[in-house]
Amino acid sequence: MVLQQRYQYDVLAIFAVALRCWHSSSCPMACPRVKCLRLSRVPVLRMLRLEEALLRATKHNWFLINDGAPEACIVMGISGQIPDLVNADCANRQGLQVIKRFTGGGTVVVDGNTIFTSLVMQEGAIPDLECFPVPVMRWTEQFYNQVFQQHGDFRLQEHDYVFGDHKFGGNAQAITSKRWLHHTSFLWDYDTENMLALRNPTKQPKYREGRDHQSFLVKLKDYVQSRQQFLQDLLDNAARQFDLEEVSLEEASEALSKDYIRGN
Repeated sequence: MVLQQRYQYDVLAIFAVALRCWHSSSCPMACPRVKCLRLSRVPVLRMLRLEEALLRATKHNWFLINDGAPEACIVMGISGQIPDLVNADCANRQGLQVIKRFTGGGTVVVDGNTIFTSLVMQEGAIPDLECFPVPVMRWTEQFYNQVFQQHGDFRLQEHDYVFGDHKFGGNAQAITSKRWLHHTSFLWDYDTENMLALRNPTKQPKYREGRDHQSFLVKLKDYVQSRQQFLQDLLDNAARQFDLEEVSLEEASEALSKDYIRGN
């Protein structure tokens, strides 16, 4: 009996070592060390505050996934103005709070069917990538290509991820002298009534051609078979390109206690 137990333990130990070796071999030698935080239904404002702390108060690289928001709300960029971007009467009827984030980008309605990802990186972590908005945006198209190319005509259109000329992912950025943040809201699904709270903005991507949200947006669930598989594909894609170290929310939240300029 003792020998049998020792054998079982040895098998488990060998399996664990093999798994670590497989993970290491799946990532190129030069890939950056990145802390990975997986979350579910963390409120948008709390998520924004955490991201800002990770950007401004740490020097680590981070990849975050938040599977859905607990409540629907409207999120606008730092320079956005409610009268220009939000139908206030409709937003009030729908009970949609408006949150202004510390990054740029457009205005979005998010809810439990929005999947959020964030990349927070040190300058130089990605070889030959300049710490400027356009190069970072273009690099993210390459980063996510293996996730989406199998599902449709994926590409970056100006600041949006699209299949063809229909948007399914919106992006926003913040860049400091030595660090950058790129976060994305993926529309797994959306509530048509909530989308009516957004005005058709005066300043918009050229490829949109004035289309309303119903004609402009698509739902990822119509292209990707499984939400759980999509989440796993995001993680697998990151593991191929980064040396991932999974961390807890408690560990990441230590950055919130540090001194830094706060926008959220």
